[in-house]
This record gives sequence, structure tokens and C-alpha cells, in this order.
Amino acid sequence: MAYDSFSAFVAALEGAGELKRIPFAVATELEITEIADREMKSPGGGKALLFEKPTVNGKASSFPLAINTMGSQRRMAMALGVDHVDDLMRQMELILKAKPPTSLKHAWTLAMQGLDLLNAKPKHVRSGPCKEVVHKFSAAEAAKPPSLPTLLDLPILQCWPQDGGRFITLPCVHTRDPDTGERNLGMYRLQIYDDRTTGMHWQVHKVGARHGRRYYEKGERMPVAVTLGGDPAYTFAATAPLPDGLDEILFAGFARKKSVELVKCETVDLEVPADVDFVLEGYVQPGEMRAEGPFGDHTGFYTPLDDYPVFHLTAITHRKEAIYPATIVGIPPMEDFYMGTASVRVFLPVFKMNFPEIVDIALPAEGVFHNLVFVSIRKQYAWQAFKIMHGLWGMGQMMFSKYIVVVDDDCDVHNTSEVLFRLCANTDPQRDSTFIKNPTDALDHAQSTACIGSHLGIDATRKLPGEGYHRTWPELLKMDPAVKARVDALLATGK
Repeated sequence: MAYDSFSAFVAALEGAGELKRIPFAVATELEITEIADREMKSPGGGKALLFEKPTVNGKASSFPLAINTMGSQRRMAMALGVDHVDDLMRQMELILKAKPPTSLKHAWTLAMQGLDLLNAKPKHVRSGPCKEVVHKFSAAEAAKPPSLPTLLDLPILQCWPQDGGRFITLPCVHTRDPDTGERNLGMYRLQIYDDRTTGMHWQVHKVGARHGRRYYEKGERMPVAVTLGGDPAYTFAATAPLPDGLDEILFAGFARKKSVELVKCETVDLEVPADVDFVLEGYVQPGEMRAEGPFGDHTGFYTPLDDYPVFHLTAITHRKEAIYPATIVGIPPMEDFYMGTASVRVFLPVFKMNFPEIVDIALPAEGVFHNLVFVSIRKQYAWQAFKIMHGLWGMGQMMFSKYIVVVDDDCDVHNTSEVLFRLCANTDPQRDSTFIKNPTDALDHAQSTACIGSHLGIDATRKLPGEGYHRTWPELLKMDPAVKARVDALLATGK
């Protein structure tokens, strides 16, 4: 199912009983964060919130603000138009395992998969709802008091007390490789400096930063477009761990089962989805850097000041009835936990394609995305767990995983208590641990040097011959199935 607008998604959430309206004025400075944080930490992620009257510096904003729209398993599934996120995972699995049809039913299934892939190809249109209102900024206007709506008119949050300012927290940032023309859709926070400039927080490992380096080397101004709202599939695609070079717009089309309609920007040579709520057009100037931060991040701590490129605004376009989408990050669990969990589920078939012995993967909330990874495998030979650790560390953003714990296939990786039991019961710390040096997340404050550090892998599987264990591995305690059945009947009937 595709949503033709962000407001359509919000309406669907309300119809499903997944939305609370906040009809009174609430400040974008800290107050919305406090309300949203309480909601996100309520059982199951609470509800999505629609703030009808957000205020910026005491002044009412023209746009309502929605937050926590994907902050539960159900809402994450609704965002992707499925009953459960695993439905999209199975579609991905079918495509990756597609073989020549052996029956009419199989042929029909493959035909439906082919239609899904056709939907992935975007369409190009001349205009769209994102251009219902257009505001362009000329160089001459930069010296004048702003007469048009600017960044300061949007209900952009200051999330935490020591934040360096207001931050756009749910932006889809569109860039293009100047050599190949390949586009990228990423999510990089933007700190508001003034009415027309922001920081652009693309970390050194990100594709946006790579594109930027090529523009810098060429000495050319880099076009950038930032979109907000629209179908939530765009936001999911921007955060998904896609293999490098795979177009996020294509993936969004596949996920929503409908081609993404792309429209040209007004002032930069880029295309964006025509149905988004806001488009911020502009550029990054080679060599121009500015201090960005601090920012209360998903690590649960503030990330410090650091220099990042400056984004200059050249135009704002938006829907007439636009809704501003936002999220907050901080001490888990928060909305990003559900988004990250969905990514792992959807892309589990990709991991299994590379490592067939993998059964399941989980990123517990305490690990804030990729700091802690639990992996279950069907173990067949000695040292296989270490092969999986090193393989995962070599796959895209999995390189940031500080701790990987590998368990046997009969362990539920989504039950943190069960994994910790295996970790404590099945390991000799020296024998079953390995340290490596690897790139680390730029947001990780624990490393002695930024972006560089050590990772720890732990083999919590049963030990096989050749793994330094010289005794017979004991059996795990399990009740006889027949006894369990008799007790079930006894408790059900009372006799």
C-alpha cells in the first residue's frame, strides 16, 4: 500500500487508533521532546502524536507537527503498507531466491514479484503537490530582512537542554555522484544556524560525504535537496542499510508497491518525490565548514561540537496543508529502535544469502542500533561463529557493530535474557572472544580516537572438536514433550 501524502499516513494511524492529537499550544523548545519521550517509553512505544499548535519562540507555527509515527511494531508495519514487517522480508526473500517456474502457481507468484520490481522504477512528472507553494531566495535577498517563510518559520525542535540549537531530525537528504550520476538518499541531521543556513551532518563513512568529497575535489558547488514528509517509505529507505550503489528511490518504490513520482527541483539540478510535504533546496560550498552540535543523540549522550559542511537554502517548496515530521533520539527505547529493528528484519534475507547458516539477527534497544548485535546460526564446524563475526563486520554499516554475540539456532535472539544466559553459560572469556580494529560510528564517544576503535566478538555457541574444548558438551535442560502435553491437558481440564 502506498500513501499519496504524509497526511494520508497520519489519517490512517488515527483511524487505527494509533494517534493522539495534542490540541493545545506546546513549545518546540524542549516541551515537545518531553511529551514525546514519555510516549515513546510507554509500553509498546505508545502512540503517534500530532501537535496541532506547535509554537516557535512563543509564536504559533503555520504547520502541525507529527512525531513517533513509526515508533511501534504496528505503526512501522503500517508505514510500509503491510500487516507485519516480516511480510516485506518474505517478499525480499522470494525475489532473492527466484528460480524458473515449475508450476502455474509458481509462475503467477514470479509474475507478481516482477510487477513489484516494475513498481520500483520511478516515474518523472512535471509537477506535484510539493510545489503547491514555492518560495525562492535570490542572492540579493540575503542581505535583506526575510520577507518570505524561511527555516525559522518551521516547527523545528530543540530536543535537549544542551543542544547547540534547533535540529531537523527526520530529513531525507538527496545528493548525486558528480561522476556517475547515481543518486543517494540518506538521513543526516541539520542544525539550524539562521533563516537560510544549516549544518549538514554527514559523517565521513556516509555516501553523502563521499559525494561531497568529489565535488570538493572538482571545486564545484554541490547541489543538495532535503525532503520532509510524503510516503513514510521514503524515510525508511533513507535509513535502510542498502548495499552501496543500490538506489534508495528504487527500494522505496518496491516497498510501497508503487512507482515514486519524481519532479525536478526549482533551483538545483536534482529530482525529489513529488508528493512530499516540504522540499528544502540548496547547495554545499566546497571548503566551507562550521561547528555543529552539541546534539543529544541516539547513544543517550550528547555528541560534541565538530566541523561539518554548511547547507545554504535557495528555495522552500511545500504542500498547502503540509505536516512537519519529526523524531527525537536519546536514551533507548525510542522510535529509532523500531525503525532499526524493521531494517534488520527486511534485510535479513540479504544476510542469509551471504551467510546461509544465519537463522536470525537482532539489534536490542540497549545497543542503540548497531552497537550490540545478536546472531543465531546453525553451527556445523569449528570456528564458524568467528567466520560470521568477521563477515558481518565487513558488510556496510555492520562495520560499526562494537559487540557481536553469536548463539546457536535454538536460542531466540529477540529474547535478550535468553541470549545473556547463553553468553554466561557457554563461554570461556579468553577462548571464545576476539578483538579487532575497525572503523567506528562517529557518534561513539567512548573511542579514544574519533571513528577508529576496537570491536569485540563473542562465541556463545556450543563448542565442537577443534575449538579448544576437551570435554563432552552437556545437554540443555528440556522437559519431555509428552509430559508437557499431559500437564497442559491436566491444567486445562482440572483432571
